Amino acid sequence: METWDLWFPDAGATGLPFARGRLDQTNVLWAHAVPATLDVTVRDQEHRVLASGCGLTLKGELLPLTRLARHDHTIVREDRWPTQADLGTPVMLPGGEVGVLTAWWNADDGSEWRWQVEFYNHR
Repeated sequence: METWDLWFPDAGATGLPFARGRLDQTNVLWAHAVPATLDVTVRDQEHRVLASGCGLTLKGELLPLTRLARHDHTIVREDRWPTQADLGTPVMLPGGEVGVLTAWWNADDGSEWRWQVEFYNHR
């Protein structure tokens, strides 16, 4: 298990937490409704930092989902629409709930979209 911690550094005096979620190890995480600037830290179960990205800024248009990818110890941000190849990838909602992207469609002009996320919990 890993903890992905998403932080909004431009809010308030010192920033605000956006989402923190625990999930199985992954190199790609989609996040819903992220702010224009984001800091991301990935930690293992012993709280050691595995990867991070600071000041990840929006490039282009703000979209409903943002792709966060781990490259070695660095997290990079990509603002784009998901494709069929992205189905099965984890998605984090604001607050930290994590599900799996099971379906995605968007109009070519970006005026509308439809998506499905599956949530599963086991104690």
